[in-house]
Amino acid sequence: MRHRRALLPAFAVTSLFLAAACSSTAPSAGDRPAAGAGQQVRATEQPADGTDHSLTVAAAPTAAATATATASPGRSGQRARKTSLTVSSYDGHTRRAVIADQPKGKDGSPGSPAPSAGSSGPSSPSSSASTPSAGSSAAPRRAAVGDVIASAPAPGAPHGLLAKVTKVIGETHGGTEVQTEPATLNALLGDATAKGDVPVDPSSFTVEKLLPDVRVSWAKTGDVHAGPKGATVPLGSLRLDVGAEVPTAKDAPASATASVHGFVQVAPQVDFAYGGAGTDAPPGSAYLGVSGDWTSGWAIKGRAAAATGTPLRIPFAKLHADPVLQVGPVPVVVNLDLTCYVQISADGRVTVDVEQSLKGDFKAGGTFGPARGWTPVSSSHMSSTPVHASVTAAGDVKTALGAEATVGLYGTVGVTADLAPYLRGEASGTLTAASDRSEPKATGTWAVYGGVDLSGTLRLQLSIFGTPVVQRSIPLGALHREWRLAGGSLSS
Repeated sequence: MRHRRALLPAFAVTSLFLAAACSSTAPSAGDRPAAGAGQQVRATEQPADGTDHSLTVAAAPTAAATATATASPGRSGQRARKTSLTVSSYDGHTRRAVIADQPKGKDGSPGSPAPSAGSSGPSSPSSSASTPSAGSSAAPRRAAVGDVIASAPAPGAPHGLLAKVTKVIGETHGGTEVQTEPATLNALLGDATAKGDVPVDPSSFTVEKLLPDVRVSWAKTGDVHAGPKGATVPLGSLRLDVGAEVPTAKDAPASATASVHGFVQVAPQVDFAYGGAGTDAPPGSAYLGVSGDWTSGWAIKGRAAAATGTPLRIPFAKLHADPVLQVGPVPVVVNLDLTCYVQISADGRVTVDVEQSLKGDFKAGGTFGPARGWTPVSSSHMSSTPVHASVTAAGDVKTALGAEATVGLYGTVGVTADLAPYLRGEASGTLTAASDRSEPKATGTWAVYGGVDLSGTLRLQLSIFGTPVVQRSIPLGALHREWRLAGGSLSS
């Protein structure tokens, strides 16, 4: 099979879209935060009293993986602050947590995290003793009712923890055990403002391969990994190469075997904004989304057919990352999931040999403003280049190499987006049998198109910002764009 994998520069994440900009429900300038230019962005808005309450948004350093911040909203003048405490364990069923002092190193600096399950500490909060051991002295205050705690991923809370203390159960040999309930970000950020976009470290993704022929490569500063065939992946990018056989029509000859080969190259970026109005009020603005650049290339060859007449989706890799944004003193944990897939829709009659490359960018998320509440954001630029295209016989085929993305905070999904660039081939005409020919003669026309589809929803869990609860899922709005790649006449 003739196939060229072009390592197109650029990176990205779940993008896909058009040769020209497309936008569904675009927020007004007052609702949507401007994209930051780097890894650190400081909001410039100031409240009417002239006090600067802007917070820097940056990627949390690796050393801060166990970072914790607390606030006591009910106490006058109490703002979120960094703390040396750590969540040593958490039980998601009972919502009990154990809060401990972070161990100190020999030089007095914080050392390794407090004991977790399987170590000398308690196996879970619910199994811990609720009173100090005999002869022990009272521990210093670690938590009080009303405290709000934000923690980076911790034992029992792999997606981070944002919780309010409702009861102090008692001291254990592992720390202070507390009962918690879900909290919201406005309880920590109050009247502060913050906005920024932070690239996700490609090496932080865990990748689950769902097909045998999937190869993963990525590149980051100081540790460049070579991609397929010795090519180098651009810094900050993650690349997945895949090859798969796809079903053919029942009556297709052996020579009509169908297959798909291609690659997706992405470098996701998390977009975050918050414009506070106080700890007990919904924020004046908020935004959560994912954006970035996208490069992909794939080829399909043969006579493919969907087994049931409906599109056949073949997931080939699942990716997950929990990047931590340091918003001032507060560790904001973003949960990012990507499922990459190949999708085939074909009638089993047309034989194709098509290859193309795509390159573009995208933005998908949700923005909040007091006047309109939560509204979706989706936009993209996408262009494609046909490397090779031909279609024989009459019929239709459509194949997509896409990604379904979800982005949320502290383990709750806020935005789901399905981004699918595709190839579509169609041919129409007649097959004429002649007595002097051993094979029928095909006459007619054929064409190949490139395109992109985007769909998705905003979820009620976006209320984690402290905004009113969304009563129903809000569609992102369908984006659709298609353009002609190649065409010609059928002949044989």
